[in-house]
Formats: sequence, structure tokens, C-alpha cells
Amino acid sequence: MRKQYRAEGLSETELAATPVEQFARWFKQAATDGGLFEPNAMIVSTADAEGRTSARTVLLKHFDEQGFVFYTNYDSRKARDLAENPYVSLLFPWHPMARQVLVTGVARRTGRDETAAYFRTRPHGSQLGAWASAQSSVISTRAEIDDAYAELAARYPEGEQVPVPPNWGGFRVAPQTVEFWQGRENRLHDRLRYVERADGSWRVERLSP
Repeated sequence: MRKQYRAEGLSETELAATPVEQFARWFKQAATDGGLFEPNAMIVSTADAEGRTSARTVLLKHFDEQGFVFYTNYDSRKARDLAENPYVSLLFPWHPMARQVLVTGVARRTGRDETAAYFRTRPHGSQLGAWASAQSSVISTRAEIDDAYAELAARYPEGEQVPVPPNWGGFRVAPQTVEFWQGRENRLHDRLRYVERADGSWRVERLSP
């Protein structure tokens, strides 16, 4: 269960001026020729006020120079963690490309207008699902969710506008560090990390593999 990674690596001279520009380059490659099922899947790791950690996979829905955005139920475990401790990490595990991107930063809720605009782009079934599920809560049976969904589908048939749930919305992770990891031969990987300076600019440092 051991693979030899690629010979070609990642050099400082190849990097974009900002980590978001560099991420956009890699993300485009991951989406077009990376052989990945869902290149926007990322592992979101949080910790509560006592430092107890948890992780889960969510889908990146937008990114720009202000940060990386995902959506969730604000009563979920991840959202409760972020309300107590806004520091978060995002990991993009692009294994078929022998690449990883690791983001650390601070999560803040998106505005309601931005949340509503995204909610309108979701498939009808996903809109209903946001209402049907009290994410991370204990339920007795699967039927509880299915019944809730069926009731919502009858109330809001296809083509009828579904309101945005008040306890559902986005988080934008403003990056403080972004590491680009390229697997290399003999486990001597390339690890280049952007670190935010106090003035908002970025410096790049190389980490030992």
C-alpha cells in the first residue's frame, strides 16, 4: 500500500502572486484533468471551546480573494463549533494528482443576501432538504426525515419558490495560511506555504517534507 509519487515538483518561481490565484490554477486542473469525482470536496476541521476537534467533508461553493465559502445548517456541529471558536482548517485531498491544499483561517457567516442568492441556485430537492433536516440532531428513524421531506414537497411543489431556512447559510473562511503540497519521489514532497502578513500581503515559505 505504497505509491511512488511524481518526479516533477513545485517551485517558488511557478507560484502565483496570491494563494487564491494559485488555488484557482490547481483547482482548474483538478476539475478538468485530475480524475477526481468531486474536486470541490474538502475536509473541514473545527474545534469547540474546549478544544475538542471534529472533521467532516463538505463542498466548496465559491472562492475569491476574500475566502472560501461553504453552506450548512447553523445548528450543525460544525456551525456550533465555529460560533465558539472561529478558527478552522480546510483540506483538499486531491490524491489522484498527488496534491493537497491546506487552508487555515477564520470563518465568518455570509450575509443573508449572499446566502439567499446561492440558495436560489440549488436544485429544488436540495432546497427542501435544507428544511427537512435538523443537521447533527439525533433522530429516531430514517422515516422521520423522509416524512418531513414528503410534507415539504407537498407544500412546495416543483416550480414554486422555497423560502430560505432562517437557520441555514454560509461560512466564508478568510485564509491566513495556504499550503500547496505536491507529492514527490522518495517521500521528499514539495510544500510551499503562503503566510499572510499584517498588511494583507503574502510571503511564501518552503516546509520540509
